[in-house]
Amino acid sequence: MLNGKHILVTGVVTTDSIAFAVAQRALHLGAEVLLAGFPRDLDRTRAAAEALPGSIDVVGFDATDPDDTARLTATVAERWGHLDGALHAIAFAPADALAGPLLDARREGIGLAFQTSTVSLAALATVVAQLAPPAGASLVGLDFDASAAWPVYNWMGVCKAGLESLNRYLARDLGPAAIRVNLVAAGPLHTRAAGGISGFEMLLDAWASRSPLRWDPADATPVADAVCFLLSDLARAITGEILHVDGGYHAMAAPLLRGTP
Repeated sequence: MLNGKHILVTGVVTTDSIAFAVAQRALHLGAEVLLAGFPRDLDRTRAAAEALPGSIDVVGFDATDPDDTARLTATVAERWGHLDGALHAIAFAPADALAGPLLDARREGIGLAFQTSTVSLAALATVVAQLAPPAGASLVGLDFDASAAWPVYNWMGVCKAGLESLNRYLARDLGPAAIRVNLVAAGPLHTRAAGGISGFEMLLDAWASRSPLRWDPADATPVADAVCFLLSDLARAITGEILHVDGGYHAMAAPLLRGTP
């Protein structure tokens, strides 16, 4: 499905991440993959890359630094000449922006969360836009449904709402160049990022009671498969979309009565 595609994957830090599952699946489907990691996490990204088949290169990328965006563009251009697709798996918020009273979060932390988790999608879109071949390219971001407020997540939920809006505007502006921009809204998964969310178990309990399909929080492969579909030519007419891979949780209005017909 991705045979011969050149795919840039951000956000791989550990082997339990969604980004790692995407890189693994993309390689299996025939893509050439390059990993881009946050500079201070590069050693961990390289360690995770060793668990992937073949020899996978890792480059540094701070999506909040315009100079880094330019360097990444030059690196990919020198390596491949063009870029067929990229995964945006970049998010961060300080602890006080994720938990506790919403209004107690520091403004500096809120700004950092927004720059890192939302505006960074535009930075990666810049890379894709400059390197997309004439046939077009695909940018896919990881989302957590921001259509309603969660009992946890706080300002990160606000950042994800911004990400969903930015997704639509990027789809508008990049569509004429045949560049597609979509998000995958995943259900809760046991990842490094989830470890920083206070009350994460509450989300797992909610999914256990409301998702019509069984949801396995230890299995990122359904999300990776959906991302790879959006990166492929099979999704060539899809853009501005939020694809929910959450076991159907988002479509249910209330907890299910298990065992009833």
